[in-house]
Amino acid sequence: MAKESMKAREVKRAKLIAKYAAKRQQLLDEGNYDGLQNLPRNSSPIRIHNRCKITGRPKGYMRQFGLSRIQFREMASKGLIPGVRKASW
Repeated sequence: MAKESMKAREVKRAKLIAKYAAKRQQLLDEGNYDGLQNLPRNSSPIRIHNRCKITGRPKGYMRQFGLSRIQFREMASKGLIPGVRKASW
């Protein structure tokens, strides 16, 4: 499990990105790069990091499911993910 502070930091970044999205796009359209420099650092969409929805694990993230590889494997073997089943040969 990730620290709660790390999860909270990612939520805060997501809120800042949403808040400044319109202003960022306007500045980009104008070509005003000095204005972009004055925006908060965490309002840049590149700074967001994908995390597992259940555990908050940042590594081994599967975009299609929003889970880490460990949680994906556990849930798939229990049959909790629709359309996914264990391959056997």
